[in-house]
Amino acid sequence: MKLLHAADLHLDSAFAGLPEEKAALCRQESRDILRRMVDWANDHEADVMLLAGDLFDSDRLYGQTARTLALTLGRFRGRIFLAPGNHDFYAPGSGYSAVEWPENVHIFTSRTPQTVLLPEWNASVTGIAFTTAEEWEPFAGAAFAGSEAAVRLGVVHGEVTRGESKYRAISPVEIGKTDLTYLALGHVHRYGGVQRAGTTAYAYPGCLPGRGFDETGDKGFLFGDVTAEGADLEFIPFARRRYQSVTADVTDCDPAEAVRQALEGDCGQDICRVLLTGARRADFSIPALEGELAGLCASLTLRDETYPEEDVWARCGEDSLRGLFLQDLREQYAAADEEGKKQVLRAARFGLAALDNRD
Repeated sequence: MKLLHAADLHLDSAFAGLPEEKAALCRQESRDILRRMVDWANDHEADVMLLAGDLFDSDRLYGQTARTLALTLGRFRGRIFLAPGNHDFYAPGSGYSAVEWPENVHIFTSRTPQTVLLPEWNASVTGIAFTTAEEWEPFAGAAFAGSEAAVRLGVVHGEVTRGESKYRAISPVEIGKTDLTYLALGHVHRYGGVQRAGTTAYAYPGCLPGRGFDETGDKGFLFGDVTAEGADLEFIPFARRRYQSVTADVTDCDPAEAVRQALEGDCGQDICRVLLTGARRADFSIPALEGELAGLCASLTLRDETYPEEDVWARCGEDSLRGLFLQDLREQYAAADEEGKKQVLRAARFGLAALDNRD
């Protein structure tokens, strides 16, 4: 069986940190991601898609989103199983009632585990739903056991923790009691690898796409083969737009080049925030830097925490610890090549910062 596991699409998110025009564009891109994901799944002959909750960001859906869901998910050639989460919990009048769900979609609607048999693959899918925004009752792994299918899948929204959680605490010990081949999880917005508890593999694919600077990096889903012998899944980066939050030290270098070096890969469609640090030259200007970097990212925010560049050798030779420190480095500087001079200057600035108790 070929399986695709996604979670936390948060359709119709507010994208509150962006101007409304860009927020509307990001909401449309979220719908487009769903369309592209279904097309990708069909192209790669996926049999089953598990959506582990928070498909919507709230119980209110734009009409366009409801129509997109019905049409898009109905195009998938396999079966879809959806376990509502804390944002899109299943209840009368919730967002689920706004969608005319196609026949290939099964929604788990109860806090009690339900199992659907898939005889064509000698498989089963067991899932539970959030029915309110909070779920204090912890996950009980034994309630998921009992299926005699060769491939036993589970889909759950919740928080893997050894303590309590209002978002359905799931302990690794309880996961081990499920006797599942693979447990598809949702709620955590960062992919953390495929883990194992007993004979059960489990994973969070992370959110898709990122919606803020607390959700940086590549976002995507898990895809691969699941057989009676186990799950062999890999993470597929899929969101075209990423959030990046990085730091660029402008000391002894061109500030624009420092920003370019700090950002990851092709960032033309990314939303980026750069913290500028280090010693700035006298001609340093944020407006000029913004102009030079225009078009580098879809959105670029620069935060300035630089300090004025100073003559590091100004107190060289004075009768003090500082003077002796600088005298030694000045001699190294005089004997160094161009790259060595940069390293000596950097060492001098670090040393002066330490003497000044400055970070």
